[in-house]
Amino acid sequence: MVSLAGSQIPSPSPSPGQSPGCGTALRPHRRAGHSMRTIRSALLQPDSPPHPRGDGAETDADAGDSDIDNLTDSVIDFHLSELAATAGPAHPAAVAKSSSAINAAATELLDLSRDFSDYSSFNSDISGELERLAAAAGAAAAPHPRSDAPESRAAVDVDLNDLESMDLSPDAAPLDRVEPFVLACVRALSPDAAPDARRAAAARIRLLAKHRSDIRELIGVSGAIPALVPLLRSTDPVAQESAVTALLNLSLEERNRSAITAAGAIKPLVYALRTGTASAKQNAACALLSLSGIEENRATIGACGAIPPLVALLSAASTRGKKDALTTLYRLCSARRNKERAVSAGAVAPLLHLIGERGGGTCEKAMVVLGSLAGIAEGREAVVEAGGIPALVEAIEDGPAKEKEFAVVALLQLCSDSPQNRALLVREGAIPPLVALSQSGSARAKHKAETLLGYLREQRQGVGCRAGAVATTSLAR
Repeated sequence: MVSLAGSQIPSPSPSPGQSPGCGTALRPHRRAGHSMRTIRSALLQPDSPPHPRGDGAETDADAGDSDIDNLTDSVIDFHLSELAATAGPAHPAAVAKSSSAINAAATELLDLSRDFSDYSSFNSDISGELERLAAAAGAAAAPHPRSDAPESRAAVDVDLNDLESMDLSPDAAPLDRVEPFVLACVRALSPDAAPDARRAAAARIRLLAKHRSDIRELIGVSGAIPALVPLLRSTDPVAQESAVTALLNLSLEERNRSAITAAGAIKPLVYALRTGTASAKQNAACALLSLSGIEENRATIGACGAIPPLVALLSAASTRGKKDALTTLYRLCSARRNKERAVSAGAVAPLLHLIGERGGGTCEKAMVVLGSLAGIAEGREAVVEAGGIPALVEAIEDGPAKEKEFAVVALLQLCSDSPQNRALLVREGAIPPLVALSQSGSARAKHKAETLLGYLREQRQGVGCRAGAVATTSLAR
């Protein structure tokens, strides 16, 4: 995501007589019979080049890629929100899933995928935020916006250009000092303001929302969220990207997610996901991921058309963009209808391609999403047709320990209720690597490999019994 540090922020041009100050205070609130090697060579096609940045600027994501890729990427609202709850006021936890809605295989898939989803170096504008929150755990809670603020306050004239060099640490910038800048930005986001003023205001909200939870909450109650939403459809790529990233940063605050949803931001974010610059698309995917922390939003995000552009990012985005798209798809595909949409959008082929890529950090995540899609009949059919069984068998043969775990879980999803798929698995030579995994893998990998081997033994015993019955009948004749 793009940081404003080192970026040019256009300055708004106030209308004659208009002060950039504020007037009011805030009130917070992947074919059968083909060899594995043939299939693999077909899967490993060159990467598509990433989309160019619309503004030609280097992003934080580009500049810090080597550092971020050393971390485990995933969703933002796990440890980040837990740490935030420790460092600041507690917020309600994410809605728990009903155990009756998840079968045993899906539960195990979720359990196996904790490394995929529990630790967040979430690729947002909030560089260092996770570390800051960790350091702050146990410290005194940061003050929240005052709920007893007066209804009105004398206008404070501020120069928004000062934000570019302003120290936004809590000690240097208490909320009382930040509030006039927030209100001035909200005023500049008015539909009546000049386009350059709105663009600059969105960029400054983005900067302010990058640093601190209390400032994000302050912005959330200032009226900035509904004022940012129209810019998501802006024909100005810079304004659109700034609005997308500002909303992403704001969504890191639990309380702002409902406000962003209520402001009607989901469909415009999907529009930005389809039409924006490479960075805007990536950040829109992350913002939708954040909003999908509200379980009810997952069906809405899928219904608004987010699945096809997310699938497109699996082929066309940077490595980090692919990771963001995979994580968002994983979350959204907890809803069955979104699994169907992902299969219809052609997600299986790029997922199998990513499984063939080693060392990029996407293989394990692609396996988890593939296993999720294999939870429905259409998904299983698509994975088998695209050559998924050979690809997964090869991962069990040659992959590192964690990939083997994810691959065996995906194979279980494909074979548990399908004698045809079990026969394909045996023909692909899966028994020796599964036996090895059942003896030397992790506890979970051993258990799953043993379960899958049990299915394959049943398959072979059934074939033997049928063959004996046919021979007996022939002799009797």
